[in-house]
Amino acid sequence: MKKQKKLTNRDLVIQVATDLFLTKGYLATSMDEIVAVSKVSKTNIYYYFKSKEDLLGAILEQLIHTYNDMIQKTVSRSELSVQERFTALLQVLTGLEWTSLGGCPFLTLYTQMPQDADVLREKVRAFFREQMLTVEALLIEGVHNKEFSATLPTKATAQLIVSTIEGGLFLQHASQDPAMLSQTLSTLALLLK
Repeated sequence: MKKQKKLTNRDLVIQVATDLFLTKGYLATSMDEIVAVSKVSKTNIYYYFKSKEDLLGAILEQLIHTYNDMIQKTVSRSELSVQERFTALLQVLTGLEWTSLGGCPFLTLYTQMPQDADVLREKVRAFFREQMLTVEALLIEGVHNKEFSATLPTKATAQLIVSTIEGGLFLQHASQDPAMLSQTLSTLALLLK
């Protein structure tokens, strides 16, 4: 029987802060609250993270790594058609259950970041740029395999898809209508055929 690896204080703080930042907001969460919920001393937290912004950077890195890993595993499934991989990718991008203020953890954290947090803002921008390039590559492969129309503008369509997903996540959250996103994605899939 395998023993479960005990969370380090660093990992525990990241886990607690992620939950608090996504549900209460980065700006509304104090380091004292993170201390109280995690039961990790402030001194120990500051041993790992110089500041609350540094902690936010670690959270972003973890989220980006998690999403990128899932995205790459999905799009590299060569036994599936491009259409099937695209459908699976949409499920991955929309299927994670985050209780975040804006529906999407990246949108929630980005809108709460300090205006001068250029390094953190660039991490989020880079994540979305990479996501659009991945979707575009999948669309190009679909056009090449004749699964999508040869006239499909792949770059613009990739941008449309990513922005539709992000907007759909936000609108679903704001309207409290769980069917909204699936209806939007079904319509998007029909448009690609």
